[in-house]
Amino acid sequence: MKTKTAILSKLIFVSTFVLFGLFILSSCEKKSTTDNRPYTLTGDAAGTQMVPPVAGNGTATFNGTYDPSTHTMTYTSNWNGLSGGATGAGFYTGGAGSVGTSVGTPWTLPADTTGTGTYSGTMTLTDAQASQLTAGNWYYTMNTAANPSGEIRGQIVATR
Repeated sequence: MKTKTAILSKLIFVSTFVLFGLFILSSCEKKSTTDNRPYTLTGDAAGTQMVPPVAGNGTATFNGTYDPSTHTMTYTSNWNGLSGGATGAGFYTGGAGSVGTSVGTPWTLPADTTGTGTYSGTMTLTDAQASQLTAGNWYYTMNTAANPSGEIRGQIVATR
């Protein structure tokens, strides 16, 4: 017959081995999964959002998607009521109420653009740009001859 000491020693050895194994398994690096669900992008523009605000009746809508797996943003903007033809437009970094920095290439608008129109485009974003966009730190502006620095502005909101 085994002694109590031998049984206790064996029990301690087995328990230690099991605990050590559990420790090793629990400390293994778990691979994080990247969330590649697309974002829906929206943003309404008006002169009141410009810094400083611009008086006028111009408005615009912005709708699009951002796909993190391809880093691709696809969008469409519709505007109306501008003081004249849109002479330029583009994206900027910056939160609401702040003046930002231009991002990417300005939109290529046709020469015959009027105070009402539509523009669609695609842009490939860097990781830094994607972080700014999804955090709500991007906006777009529409320029006119009367307001060459921007007649309307719209903050872009990214949601899943």
